[in-house]
Amino acid sequence: MNIIYNQVFKTNYQNCTLCPRECKVDRTVGQTGYCGETDKLKIASIGAHFGEEPPISGTNGSGTVFLTGCSLKCCYCQNYQISFEGLGNSYTSEQVVLEFKKLVRSYNIHNVNFVTPDHFFPHTIEIVELLREQNISLPILYNMSGYQKVESVKSLVEYADIYMPDFKYADKQLAKELSNAEDYPERALESLIEMVRQKGFLDSFTEEKLIATKGVLVRHLILPDHMQNSKDILSTLFIEFGKDIPISLMSQYYPSAIILHNEKFSKKSFLHRRITLEEFEEVHEHALSLGFRNMLVQFPQDFKLRKDIDDFVPDFERKKPFKGNR
Repeated sequence: MNIIYNQVFKTNYQNCTLCPRECKVDRTVGQTGYCGETDKLKIASIGAHFGEEPPISGTNGSGTVFLTGCSLKCCYCQNYQISFEGLGNSYTSEQVVLEFKKLVRSYNIHNVNFVTPDHFFPHTIEIVELLREQNISLPILYNMSGYQKVESVKSLVEYADIYMPDFKYADKQLAKELSNAEDYPERALESLIEMVRQKGFLDSFTEEKLIATKGVLVRHLILPDHMQNSKDILSTLFIEFGKDIPISLMSQYYPSAIILHNEKFSKKSFLHRRITLEEFEEVHEHALSLGFRNMLVQFPQDFKLRKDIDDFVPDFERKKPFKGNR
């Protein structure tokens, strides 16, 4: 298997087209494309995370791997230390498996959660194979930006159990301005269609389970001053999938340091503030009017004090990046 797998690695990273950017650089000789990473697996954090949605974090936590680099790089990214600044350490797939063994013993985690893994898909597949060889049968969760190639998603059919993609933009111009990805809306929709075809809707809703083991949950982060973008996304999801598609409606947008100190975005005043209660209610009311039945909602009034939002703003220079984690 190792000989075959080494060849697969070489093929995928040598002329890299894993994500829609299709940089075609040779990552095996140290070249980097849009994601900023070579073919060496780099990780900023591995740990039990308690800040995901309840069916994902549960009571024991989600075994979360924050991979360094990103193929989308939204200008407002809260994880900018790893998406833009490249913070992280080199790991082998075997070392990652050892870390998961520790998390199983210490926390009895509910799942394996790969965060923004697109540019390291081949490594994640190898990790899953090694976990199976070690008889670790945790559900495998791919936690993604929504900016994926359908071909790449198809390659995960035998390895993914849960997909948790973002659906950030219905507005092409907004996608271009904030994520340099004008094609985001169509990429997100076509990859989501494939994810649902593979796994169906998240089973914590369809089978009334407390902890999810299979299926798709779509996340949407409401951005300040762009209510129509959010409403258009919700309408698209309703038209394409109906009212039963599981949705996580998020209000946790917070201006990250990269926004506050980047002259390029100084004139985009909406990026420098959180969403208002009125903005949230406009989007939430639209979701309710469409009749979504499987919706998780993060209400802005949950963040009454500054310290509350700090639980969602990570610092990857700490051993435990999220303050809310144990």
